[in-house]
Amino acid sequence: MADTTAVLGAPAERLEGRDKVTGTARYAAEHPMPGRAHAWPVIATVARGSVRAVDTAAALDLPGVLAVLTHDNAPRLAEPDDPTLAVLQDDRVPHHGWFVALAVGETLEAARAGAAAVRVDYAPEDHDVTLTESHPDAYTPEEANGGFPAHHELGDPEAAFAAAAVRVDADYHVPPLHNHPMEPHAATARWDHGRLVVHDSSQGATTVRTVLAQLFALPEDHVTVVSEHVGGGFGSKGTPRPHVVLAAMAARETGRPVTVALPRRFLPGVVGHRAPTLHRVRLGATADGTLTSVIHEVTTHSSRIKEFVEQAAVPARVMYGTPHLRSTHRVVRLDVPSPSWMRAPGEAPGMYALESAMDELAVALGTDPVELRVANDPDDEPGSGRPFSSRHLVECLREGARRFGWAERDPRPRSRTAGPLLIGSGVAAATYPVMISPSTAAAHALPDGTYVVRINATDIGTGARTVLAQVAADTLGVPLDRVRAEVGNSDLPSAPLAGGSSGTGSWGWAVHEACARLRERLAAHQGPLPDGGLDASADTTGSADAEVPYARHAFGAHFAEVTVDTVTGEVRVPRLLGVFAAGRILNARTARSQFIGGMTMGLGMALTEGSTLDPASGDFVESDLASYHVPAHADVPAVEAHWIDEDDPHLNPMGSKGIGEIGIVGTAAALGNAVHHATGVRLRELPLTPDRVLAALAGGH
Repeated sequence: MADTTAVLGAPAERLEGRDKVTGTARYAAEHPMPGRAHAWPVIATVARGSVRAVDTAAALDLPGVLAVLTHDNAPRLAEPDDPTLAVLQDDRVPHHGWFVALAVGETLEAARAGAAAVRVDYAPEDHDVTLTESHPDAYTPEEANGGFPAHHELGDPEAAFAAAAVRVDADYHVPPLHNHPMEPHAATARWDHGRLVVHDSSQGATTVRTVLAQLFALPEDHVTVVSEHVGGGFGSKGTPRPHVVLAAMAARETGRPVTVALPRRFLPGVVGHRAPTLHRVRLGATADGTLTSVIHEVTTHSSRIKEFVEQAAVPARVMYGTPHLRSTHRVVRLDVPSPSWMRAPGEAPGMYALESAMDELAVALGTDPVELRVANDPDDEPGSGRPFSSRHLVECLREGARRFGWAERDPRPRSRTAGPLLIGSGVAAATYPVMISPSTAAAHALPDGTYVVRINATDIGTGARTVLAQVAADTLGVPLDRVRAEVGNSDLPSAPLAGGSSGTGSWGWAVHEACARLRERLAAHQGPLPDGGLDASADTTGSADAEVPYARHAFGAHFAEVTVDTVTGEVRVPRLLGVFAAGRILNARTARSQFIGGMTMGLGMALTEGSTLDPASGDFVESDLASYHVPAHADVPAVEAHWIDEDDPHLNPMGSKGIGEIGIVGTAAALGNAVHHATGVRLRELPLTPDRVLAALAGGH
């Protein structure tokens, strides 16, 4: 009998890898159909106001232009729960980049030419896109993203801070950031005798089906959404975006299949962004480094049409033991595009500020920053008082320090140089919550000895279908090559979206249960299987969503070495190391890829990525990859990712925690702390671009 003990955890290659590298994997815009047309949106060029009139005559006169949809003639939709999807329904313009028309053409070129020929007359209104800490319209909402209370307070943090022997009081700024997946948002829609079939670049086909059914007043079983291959999302494809609604509207209007593929420069305005966050962090400690007060206050923006509050102060409720704690959020509704999820929403910007402040506290105390974190590691979650299901942050810090050679570090700033280069090293911790949602799955045993698992999971490039096949093979006790996973179609058993690092934990639980039941059926079956094989299914409702008495989080530690060029201001990163405690690692190869990918995004967040809203136009200035600088190969060192073996029985049948997002958390702070160690000056606004570095070096602060 084949040895299957190593199926789960083994570094299995991605099952769809060959399809992707040979080009046979089809993405949302790559489904040619008879009579397929293309559509190109027209975006608003004012930041607030209304559309007086749309002149489509010149566009309709162009060869190959089939139709132009506007708010005057577009199909009417039911009122959506998400106002960003109410496209072409009225004359309001809530922000620059809002879709005000859609040209449909025989070819992509015809559609684009048609869109360029549309003339829109606006009635502009005064607008405000500028976020400040003291904005008069700032308010404290009831909740931040994720359902967290916007305000949380323990003890008397102000009095404890005032009485502290050592204090840090610092402001940190994180700019707007954009997801920019490799595959831009796209959808191909067709109507077939009252049924709507859509290929969408989405992180959750089940959710897209539900939303489209509601918007077009259809039974859900009359809508099929296929997201078999998705070229990244990082949160921006977590909920339906306007492109899929436009594709369905245009297909209904023309009676033909229609593809809408958004050009990259449109993405910042319509698919969400990480909202800018302004942080004030105050830490109070005794002379020996024991935290007595933690205060993290965040101000962020949201749009006029939808409230989204980046939960950046929430990690302060998780990280360090203190009897006095305040974690609070304020939000300003501005004339900006609606922000949304971006990899590790809340944790990524929040931990940048908190972990930078912890480094400042270590400097003020004259304490090693690793030891400061170790000394304040709590047994229970500070914000809730619940015990941790597992917490191995100290082990991550110790193992990272060992691998990095931290003990040899001279803590004095500017203690290492190489010609014009200043060399420094920094550390930061990371955390991300464990989130699991109910899911369904089906497992099928075929007479030829192979197995199929079916679940509407979405593989956005993480290797999800491979890991789910590993879960199935492990549960069934068979080799991996005998299992096939079908994912990415809303006609499959329903499943939650790929987001919040919850996918494998949620889907894997359902796959495990379905395969365990199938194994029982097979054990009880006598003789050869019937021609149709045997089936089993599972629904984890009531189990996956059951209340647990534990605080469940993954943790990690980041170590970074930087060189700072005193002539050019350029920061380079020769070494970047992450060590994580994330439950049982289910596939060593894909897990390492996820950790390294997150750390690379964190490097971009620290050094190159940033966006600005032009106060005059209301538009994001950096709207393409020429001006919004994601890290290129030359920017990224040989990043190392390792993990601690962690046995946590309070998670799911696989014992796994999510790993897709924790890699980005903490990386920016580790790099910023390393820059301080290298230069002796503290920069508190991201990204750490050469101009800012040179200005800080010149000013000595």
